[in-house]
Amino acid sequence: MLLYIHGFNSSPGSQKAVLVRDYLARHHPDEPLAIPRLETSPEAAMAQLERLVRPALAAGEPLRMMGSSLGGYFASYLAENCGGRAVLINPAVRPYELLLDYLGLQENPYTGERYRVTEEHMAQLKALDTPVIRHPDRFLALLQSGDEVLDYRQGVDKYHHCQMVLESGGDHSFVGFDRHLAGACRFLGLA
Repeated sequence: MLLYIHGFNSSPGSQKAVLVRDYLARHHPDEPLAIPRLETSPEAAMAQLERLVRPALAAGEPLRMMGSSLGGYFASYLAENCGGRAVLINPAVRPYELLLDYLGLQENPYTGERYRVTEEHMAQLKALDTPVIRHPDRFLALLQSGDEVLDYRQGVDKYHHCQMVLESGGDHSFVGFDRHLAGACRFLGLA
């Protein structure tokens, strides 16, 4: 199974999620794909992701993940604690610090859902931290230095011993992501 995990205030309808869905349909039509609409609470989102991951692992299916931004943070936790491989696209490294600026009422631009970001959410995110990557062979980090939301250097520091693609310029959306889909799928074991 390939699990695509979207970021904060994103959705299964995001540009990268659609690119992944279309690429898999064309090149790996037999690969099961899950792109869940994540719960807004980090704890609930992780429970949701684990409900998808655990049965696949119990059935002996290879676990393949792609996570963007906050989704990369969640994918790091899952790969470190459950196994599998993960492609991280401009991953959040310390979202419990970054999202402090977003405390209060939010509206998801894709879904229109209104919800509140709380201090409790920051504690939930901190509980999912993987400060040291123990299994670097499980990760491919895709980073762009022009990311206007996240400091790409945090990603370089955290994933320095993992496979990494670091591009100059770009932005938080990871400009040209489609150019990396074939390599990302190879890394995930999709020939």
